[in-house]
Amino acid sequence: MAPQQNAGAGAEAELPEYAGHYRLESHLGSGGMGVVHLARSTSGMQLAVKVVHAEFAKDPEFRGRFRQEVGAARRVSGAFTAPVVDADPEAERPWMATLFIPGPTLSDRVKRNGPMEPAQLRQLMAGLAEALRDIHRVGVVHRDLKPSNVLLAEDGPKVIDFGISRPKDSELRTETGKLIGTPPFMAPEQFRRPREVGPAADIFALGSVMVHAATGRGPFDSDSPYVVAYQVVHDEPDLTGVPENLAPLIGRCLAKEPEERPTPDELMRELRAVAASYDTQAFIPAQRTGDSPKPERGSAEPPPQPQPGPAATRRRLLKRTALVAVALALVVVGGVAAVQLMDDVPAERPNRSGSGNDGAPSAAARFEPWAVKPAGQAKGLPRCTYERPRLLCTQPGLISSLDPTDGSVLWRHDLAKGDSPGGPPTLSGGLAHVLTHAGRRLEALDPATGKSRWQLDVSAYRGFRFAGGVLLLSGADGRMTGVDSASGETKWSRGIPGLSEAYVVSFPKSPWVLVSSTSADGDRTRVMAVDPSTGDVRWDVRLDGDLTPVGVTGGHVFFLAGGGGYGEAKAVVRYSPESEDTRRVDLPVPVVQAQAGVHGGVVYVLGTGGSLVAVDTRTGKQSWSLETTVSQGSAPVSDGRRVYFTAADGRLLAVDAAEGRLLGQTPPRLSANSAEATAALPTPGLGDGGIYATAPDGTVFAVDARTPSAW
Repeated sequence: MAPQQNAGAGAEAELPEYAGHYRLESHLGSGGMGVVHLARSTSGMQLAVKVVHAEFAKDPEFRGRFRQEVGAARRVSGAFTAPVVDADPEAERPWMATLFIPGPTLSDRVKRNGPMEPAQLRQLMAGLAEALRDIHRVGVVHRDLKPSNVLLAEDGPKVIDFGISRPKDSELRTETGKLIGTPPFMAPEQFRRPREVGPAADIFALGSVMVHAATGRGPFDSDSPYVVAYQVVHDEPDLTGVPENLAPLIGRCLAKEPEERPTPDELMRELRAVAASYDTQAFIPAQRTGDSPKPERGSAEPPPQPQPGPAATRRRLLKRTALVAVALALVVVGGVAAVQLMDDVPAERPNRSGSGNDGAPSAAARFEPWAVKPAGQAKGLPRCTYERPRLLCTQPGLISSLDPTDGSVLWRHDLAKGDSPGGPPTLSGGLAHVLTHAGRRLEALDPATGKSRWQLDVSAYRGFRFAGGVLLLSGADGRMTGVDSASGETKWSRGIPGLSEAYVVSFPKSPWVLVSSTSADGDRTRVMAVDPSTGDVRWDVRLDGDLTPVGVTGGHVFFLAGGGGYGEAKAVVRYSPESEDTRRVDLPVPVVQAQAGVHGGVVYVLGTGGSLVAVDTRTGKQSWSLETTVSQGSAPVSDGRRVYFTAADGRLLAVDAAEGRLLGQTPPRLSANSAEATAALPTPGLGDGGIYATAPDGTVFAVDARTPSAW
């Protein structure tokens, strides 16, 4: 989905194009002092840029407060905060750019999945204690620690938003009668003696945050901020529902007098065992049902717990990856993703192994895992397409064909040095099509030998798609041209209404190419279905909302419906051209930066930070949700029993499609290039008993689809 260019009324809602030399791409949120935008640096690194509201930019007090925020954020930049990349407090519209940290806030996590489990709470508390230790060490008091200011990143919690923080030596003073903070998470001294607030106030807020994480409410709970303020100052905290082994420590954090609260170092001593074993997967939740995890069908043991990795490795990973802008399931600009349409793979395969109907394979039928590096020691994320009997892959400087049974290289087609193909190969018309020469040339190869059959200069076109054995070229003049994928000869060319401003997409096995365009106000989306063999428009419909096509199967077209800032998906929509019926299923919680895949009538949606939800358009309900904490993931793909997707660190993850339980994951395979950023991750490929995936270190690997617990 396209980022929203207008997030509200008035000039403030319009996105400035740049802050300094950083291009602002979309709206992330608004606060009392400014608007936060998603931005991209010249090198492609994604940033969060706060720009001060126009009406405050001329106010000396607000400028002073913003300078203070920039200074505080710079002083505490480290492992537990969002590092400051650049800032200009003296600009006409002052701004500050920090590294964008993918992941849900603690507030969203609790809202979506309910209270955390005791082990997760201990790990969260250890991480926040470490963060406050580092913040206080440089003489800064945050003063507004709350669930919405805690990001659950892959390598632990991050404390953000220093908008009202204050160095202990600051010359800015709180005005008489003005309270700054969020009442449910403010310490008693913030109400009684606001000028004397010190580090202990953050410890009190930590206690309140932990109660919220454990119970879904605060220790002082009322709809009235005035009542909450009275409770904070005079009443004892309500710790009902807090695990017994944590309640005494949290109670000490909530002591009325600052000197009675523990310091971060004291907290860490009591939580040292937990802090030392801090786990990347700390925030993968149990599901809402409350049932104990069930063994996977065909297995005598429950699915394994996620495997931890070294914290240092995870921190390096965050520096190496940039979150995908908005990638759609099964398609990327310049090439389709490396999967078959999910419905091409039956939910249950014929039982050829002699095993029971539970799908547990015999030893003879078990798929043998393998891993290879087609380019040797050369680095670069491979992007592959599976189509029996071969796996075709691209990576910088190379196109290769692998035997899907053991990974042996069948042939190599070398490209010019530095030439990085624009996506995985696309199989159409019996040939493998690859975009080369920096996106200027499309080359058609014989998939059996790797020899070139024909080439076409596509630099003059806005884009292209493949469907029904035809290459469809979209021109800036509004004309679409159909080219025979096998021969490279032009079949037809005709004007398509609105093509010059439309989004064109195709899906495997779909009888149409879809041309969609959304009205300026986002209220309506026009969708046309073009017959790839003739260029005829088969149907033309206008649907309510800002819709992005994500799949075609069973005669239905599936969309994600937007309507919020930063690429939010708020609903799943199914349109049936034959009956002209439309069905909309609203998501309980919007999914940010959503990608989707479709199997049958179920749409699997993966968002920023690893929020994965399953929406069944047949029942009209969300089936389940899971927080995986994967900072950047590929579009999900399903075989009906499981949902698969890859992570930026090279992991392949499997989730139970019926219950939303994490079943297994492969080890990370990290790139040694710290400057490497991936705009869109390749989708896993579904094969005959195997799942094919790729990693940033140049590895192509395959695992047994039936035994994710053994990965």
